[in-house]
Amino acid sequence: MRGRVLLAAVLALAPAATLGFGPAAQARPHTTAQSKTARNRAIMADFAHRFYDLRDVRGAFMAHVAPDYIQHNPGIADGREAAIAALEPMFSRPGSRFVIKRILVDGDQAVIHLHGRTGPDGNGGSVADFYRLKNGRIVEHWDVLQPIESKTINPHPYF
Repeated sequence: MRGRVLLAAVLALAPAATLGFGPAAQARPHTTAQSKTARNRAIMADFAHRFYDLRDVRGAFMAHVAPDYIQHNPGIADGREAAIAALEPMFSRPGSRFVIKRILVDGDQAVIHLHGRTGPDGNGGSVADFYRLKNGRIVEHWDVLQPIESKTINPHPYF
């Protein structure tokens, strides 16, 4: 009984916004983590559209990637210009296509999962591109590449 009385007293004395309800709480902006995730989700959606859908490598990188971008792919050097130089030829090959399956964003981390083909031959690969953002810019990248096999044991191996 004493616990219920104490809870009733706290509820009566605390401002409604502090408890997460009432008009003041509804007017309150998102928490910092929610705001960062929402902002970065919009950045990643625009980056993905420019980069993978439009294949505008330079435009995507100039708009959203920091000049001192850190690259963890062993075949590409650090830096925004190095990434552009390595990726533009791949993305401009005839028959290249990139189909985004999902974009996940949490705070300053993002993942883009896609089916990519860098030419007309073969099945392409399942790609997971991992990104770290800082102050609204992509500052770091990792990727995991899995070739798509013609025959698999299960009917849903990649996507």
